[in-house]
Amino acid sequence: MNILFRSAPIQAALARLVTIYVLLVARTQRWQVVGMENMRLLTGDTPMITVFWHETLPVMPVLWLRARRAGMHRPAVVLASRHRDGQLIGGIMRCFGMGLVSGSSSKGGPAGLRGLVRALAEGSHVALTPDGPRGPRRVAAPGVAQLAALSGVRILPCGVYTSRAKRMNTWDRMRITLPFGHGALVIGPPITVPRENWKAMLPEIEAALNAVQDQAAALV
Repeated sequence: MNILFRSAPIQAALARLVTIYVLLVARTQRWQVVGMENMRLLTGDTPMITVFWHETLPVMPVLWLRARRAGMHRPAVVLASRHRDGQLIGGIMRCFGMGLVSGSSSKGGPAGLRGLVRALAEGSHVALTPDGPRGPRRVAAPGVAQLAALSGVRILPCGVYTSRAKRMNTWDRMRITLPFGHGALVIGPPITVPRENWKAMLPEIEAALNAVQDQAAALV
């Protein structure tokens, strides 16, 4: 069975099915968006590093759907780990028109970091789950602050919560959103990370992510 799920055709088919489901979910929710002025930064002249907790990954494509509706024209890339689950997630992101950079933010993978810096320099937005791919839950790995410091690009914290969802028994307590509910998408103010002493910014990044996620949950 593991060999079957490693095959490229099976992973591609699964990615398409999941994408269809995510689109169904996104389009059957009644959405409240908070922080439109911050979302509009994605439509501007400079790239951004969008960050969100790993538990929100299944529904976070709604951010990109909304941003494109608002006028976002820049390409975006996502960091995908090299293990099977990471490649499946990468395939789903491709279906949403996003590019992939291989690596692991949790291990500070040098190749992944270089790829993300290069993508930002070329003008692409970057999407990251700072506590992915394997946790600890809601603990930001150093890579996110290091990326912002090296690139000079600001971090945009994003949170999302929906009324109807199934909680998974996973390390991140991921919620799989169900159709026909209502949801809240919250985009916080951008965070600038100085090139010097960037590690000191990790608590601020975590606090900002928890704040937008808690606000989204409270609205629902």
